[in-house]
Amino acid sequence: MRIVTWNLWWRFGPWQARQKAILTALRELRPDVVGLQEVWAADGENLAEWLAGELGLHCAWAASPAPERWRRRIGDPTVDIGNAVLSRWPVVDRDMLPLPAPADTDDGRLALYARLAGPAHEIPFFTTHFASAPDASAVRCGQVAALARFVARHRGDTPFPPVVTGDLNAWPDSDEIRLLGGYKTAPAVPGQVLLDAWEYADPAAPSATWDAANPYVAPTHEPSVRIDYIHVGPPGPGGLGHVRDVRRACDGPVDGVWPSDHAAVVAELADGPDPDRA
Repeated sequence: MRIVTWNLWWRFGPWQARQKAILTALRELRPDVVGLQEVWAADGENLAEWLAGELGLHCAWAASPAPERWRRRIGDPTVDIGNAVLSRWPVVDRDMLPLPAPADTDDGRLALYARLAGPAHEIPFFTTHFASAPDASAVRCGQVAALARFVARHRGDTPFPPVVTGDLNAWPDSDEIRLLGGYKTAPAVPGQVLLDAWEYADPAAPSATWDAANPYVAPTHEPSVRIDYIHVGPPGPGGLGHVRDVRRACDGPVDGVWPSDHAAVVAELADGPDPDRA
């Protein structure tokens, strides 16, 4: 089962050209499930729904409850922003959680839950987008706590582990990532562990999803670092849902156009028991 997480950089930059590049990149990846952040909707069109239609996937979408700060950045009061899930399998349940933030910086970030009718078991899938300010670690820790409770509430009785994707805007060794994982510090929800899929990556593989090699990132003069994640709960019976492989993707131009300011992360999860572990 191929899982992807990707921040699509909303309506910034050459967004119309980027829209085509995003589609081409996802088509080449052939994902089963995609968690998307910074998805736009305007004038009766929704980027996630358009992508789903072009790729033959199902779609769940949640709009930000407070998009005004985003709209001011592009000078357009009509464009919505939100998260989305694209899935090869039908979405049988969904929910949305506004993430906590101080009133003076709240820009309507959220977590989206979609329960997917997978090939053998239902899959509890989540995608989220945390606060981005470099000094907002404490805010992100609060968002982790809210997200962890949201995951616990929707975990359900399926043997497939929860899958949490998103742009967490945090370095891998940060307090908030440690808190979300729950295996390097006390978990935000007692007993709930979510393993960073990148623990299974080739140590020599490029990992930065916020990369100075990207021309949209270079002007920020920020260091290259991994801030986009796929987290997975402990495997189910026979290794169901365990991480078989993980890598960076969508990390270069498509026909001369960089699709986003973020690279994507792709993980291959076991969609059935391993023969030698069943």
